[in-house]
Amino acid sequence: MDAVEEKIIKIIDEHREELLSFGRDIYDHAELGYKEFRTAEKFAEYTGKLGLRTTTGHAVTGVKAYLNEDKKENASLALIGELDALRIPNHPHFNEESTGAHCCGHHAQLTGILGAAIALSDPEIAKNLDGQVVFFAVPAEEYGEIEFKNRLKDEGKIKYGGGKCELIRIGAFDDIDLSIAHHSINGDKISFSQSTNNGFVSKVIKVHGKAAHAAGAPQDGINALNAASLGLAALGYHRETFKDTDHVRIHPILTKGGDLVNVIPEEAVIETLVRAANNEAILDAAKKTDRAFFAGGAALGATVEIETMPGYLPTLPNPIEEELVEAAKIAGGDKYAVEVLDNAGDFSGGSTDVGDLQHIMPVYTFNTGGITGKFHGADFDIVDEELTYIETAKVFALGAYRFLRDNAKLSKKIVSEYEPKLNKESYTKLLDSYINTEIRKFE
Repeated sequence: MDAVEEKIIKIIDEHREELLSFGRDIYDHAELGYKEFRTAEKFAEYTGKLGLRTTTGHAVTGVKAYLNEDKKENASLALIGELDALRIPNHPHFNEESTGAHCCGHHAQLTGILGAAIALSDPEIAKNLDGQVVFFAVPAEEYGEIEFKNRLKDEGKIKYGGGKCELIRIGAFDDIDLSIAHHSINGDKISFSQSTNNGFVSKVIKVHGKAAHAAGAPQDGINALNAASLGLAALGYHRETFKDTDHVRIHPILTKGGDLVNVIPEEAVIETLVRAANNEAILDAAKKTDRAFFAGGAALGATVEIETMPGYLPTLPNPIEEELVEAAKIAGGDKYAVEVLDNAGDFSGGSTDVGDLQHIMPVYTFNTGGITGKFHGADFDIVDEELTYIETAKVFALGAYRFLRDNAKLSKKIVSEYEPKLNKESYTKLLDSYINTEIRKFE
């Protein structure tokens, strides 16, 4: 550990209570994707007070705060924290006003990059960073409320449902060369993983029937809920057609099943994500999903409208950078162990738009514990605030320093050796190819 690293740790420790207060506040005021206005404002207010040029409104709510802009041509590194939460109504920290709850740890990410901003903006430390740092609060990583996001699309406010996807499209990552991201985990360690995740497309399925008196004249109606139910049943029978190695996950919810109990349902609405480990499997599962619901409509003479939108690309194997591991070891000290998992080839059925960014630029992810309970569950909770918030800030800050010291030698090496799968133009072309609306009327 050199003198700069000692000072980074000292500054973050001196601001410990301030950071814990920020993390607790965000935890208690969770907001959903593309609606994170309070969270974004609070983050922007803090970075502004640090003297950082701060811009807002990127993909509705995104915030970028800049350090060392005069060195951006040498190297530009983003530290990424996600703004949004989930709708988990029975969570103890559920925000009734926004209907959000932080059950995935995004508030810890945001606290971490704020702590890094406090440390790295110290003049003595900043002059030892031979590159630009962008503290980037990004919206809408959790892919929910598909109908709401489609309305934003129709209003011209976004084109894609995922925050990083939209930020790539509008060029908000154009001034960034590489990124460091974070995720919370269960346990008491700081860890690095090489596992990968699914990609997906999203669907809103609207089944249109015909209203009639449910008791007096049901024969005059077409029950949209029944047609949707047949579609769900048909979809279930496809399970045996998916290869285990493709990790297909399709998990629909019914958001509308009718209006009144004594009226034959005229409209049923289903939202679903169709996930798989590769593009071919996603397209195959999406085709079978459509076919199932069209079959339900055909059986009862309903009209079926299916709107498909791009979700996220499958993640790529996460590289392990020894300098970031060393930064984690310095941060953890004698209190927290650092674990580098030898799990290349392991797979999670979930998804993240970090995968989309990986296709464009190098992204390094680390994990900090301090969490108990299930992610996306009501029992998710913070049991070690030091590990969850403070250690996260230290790893972000120490990692940024190691990436940018010595004329940003490490960052330049990483960027020069990285072979992106896509550029912004080919990326948006791929995502646009998923966009489709198909309507079939059955009589």
